[in-house]
Amino acid sequence: MGNKNNRFNNKFQKKGFSKGKFEKSDKFSKFEKFVNKAAESVEIKDINQDFFNQNVEVSGLIEQVTQTGGPTIFVVSDGTATLALKGFVGQGQRAYPEIDMGDTIKAVVTINEYNGELEGEIEKIEKLNPEEHKVYLEKIIHLQKKRAEVKEIDFLVKSEIIEKLKPLIIKAAFEIRLAIIQNRPIIIRHHNDTDGYCAGYALEKAILPLIEKEHGSEKAGYEFFMRSPCQAPFYEIDDSIRDTANSLRNVAKFSNKMPLVIITDNGSTPEDLFGIKQGKVHGIEFIVIDHHFFDTEDNISSVCSNQKGNQKFEHHDVISREVLTHVNPFLVGEDGSKFSAGMLGAELARFINNVQGLEVLPAIAGLADRVDITNPELIKEYVKIAEKEGYTKELLVNISKVIDFVSAKVRFMEVREYIGVIFGEPRHKQKELVSLMAPYIIGLEEKGLLIAKSNTDVEKIGKTTLQLLDIENTFPGFGFYPKPGKCVGMVHDDLQKTHGVNNLVTAGLMRTAITIRATDDSNFSMHELISYLNKHTPNSFVEGGGHKNAGSITFLPNKQEEILELMKKFILARQ
Repeated sequence: MGNKNNRFNNKFQKKGFSKGKFEKSDKFSKFEKFVNKAAESVEIKDINQDFFNQNVEVSGLIEQVTQTGGPTIFVVSDGTATLALKGFVGQGQRAYPEIDMGDTIKAVVTINEYNGELEGEIEKIEKLNPEEHKVYLEKIIHLQKKRAEVKEIDFLVKSEIIEKLKPLIIKAAFEIRLAIIQNRPIIIRHHNDTDGYCAGYALEKAILPLIEKEHGSEKAGYEFFMRSPCQAPFYEIDDSIRDTANSLRNVAKFSNKMPLVIITDNGSTPEDLFGIKQGKVHGIEFIVIDHHFFDTEDNISSVCSNQKGNQKFEHHDVISREVLTHVNPFLVGEDGSKFSAGMLGAELARFINNVQGLEVLPAIAGLADRVDITNPELIKEYVKIAEKEGYTKELLVNISKVIDFVSAKVRFMEVREYIGVIFGEPRHKQKELVSLMAPYIIGLEEKGLLIAKSNTDVEKIGKTTLQLLDIENTFPGFGFYPKPGKCVGMVHDDLQKTHGVNNLVTAGLMRTAITIRATDDSNFSMHELISYLNKHTPNSFVEGGGHKNAGSITFLPNKQEEILELMKKFILARQ
């Protein structure tokens, strides 16, 4: 650090750099007496290597102020792009203390390069007066919103579900693009499974290039972006507090803004509400991209009606009013089990930034989340798209297996670069990694299925077959793969294939939870089961969610037997 500071000192002493004190003008027009008359007024987006060592005049909004061991860094945006300006008065000393975040300024700077990034060394700078500030700020905001406008494109597939969601998708894409332009950090929180990873990675792939372009730096992708999985099937308060605490630290240390948090493959349920509200107290804003069913305050589902050709949405869920926008098939009267979060995330990502490499993700996500059962024709279309990119259905399934396995190992870690390899960055490493790991994972799954099959109890509940798997007393415990939910799914599918059982409910029992899979013939409903249990055993404090035929519930540990008996009565009553 000492050598770096000496370099800054020598650099600025040679230039006869200003000490940050100069006469202030009362009127913006008088600013001309401070500046080099030869300086050309330019928009930041037009600054490139051709301006190296030249003086230019820039105007803009101070988005960030950071004090280093050498100069003070002012990140300025004029609505067209962002540029870092350096002011220096001494090692670690605050330059131009009258200039702060949120001010609008006009400055003459010398364009130079540092660590491969263009920057401006401040020669003269002045803060606009209140009236000029107001006018210029309105101009910047107008330019930013104009740049954030979404170019409408066709979806990858034709689907009534995605067409109904188009207005919400465009709204989400606009808000995400605007956050990038306004230099707000973006945090993506997704469920810790293949579908969640596909959704999160699709958004990451679209967002990162825009962040890097806005700041003219690849490093900005690490300062202004984070993607992290949620272990719980909702945005729990633990994740909310972590995101808030880290963001507040970055505000204090780097003058960052509070972030936009995108929750995907989670976020729609009342369980998410507390974490979202906690973040909002501190200035975080949220977007939710989900496909899970949500309970409502009055048990009324969201409806969609057409009036004069325009779609009108009436939101009755508890999340939409708390977030910038909420994308979920259930909001438009559709079944979320027929369109997974990864599929939604990839389609949304194309509206944010239509980059290459998004086309394969919906097929991986849909196959992993069993949309091939609930919406087989749609999955066929996505698989055809993937096949054109050189991916067979077998490869898509194996990629899903690797993601699921890796997600169980990395848990809360971001592992951005490692996940990128699994998704094909680069393709030759993806092929090598999947070829290595898929056979090993398949072996673990076969072992897990054998263990599960040898430890299930099967009984008839009226016309319905109930298959019970005691997970905690069957499997080794923490770190074992397949995960409990996958074990339940595998043994559920196996009984249908090997014994032709079509009217089936399979439940994986744990001390404080039950994971459930059901067939259509069983006339099951996760949402109605939860309501039934809360009515008949309120002291069990049952919570949960999922889709109609797949989900999980939690309850107090001493209530497992009571919950199980009530679930059997519920299954019988549905016949």
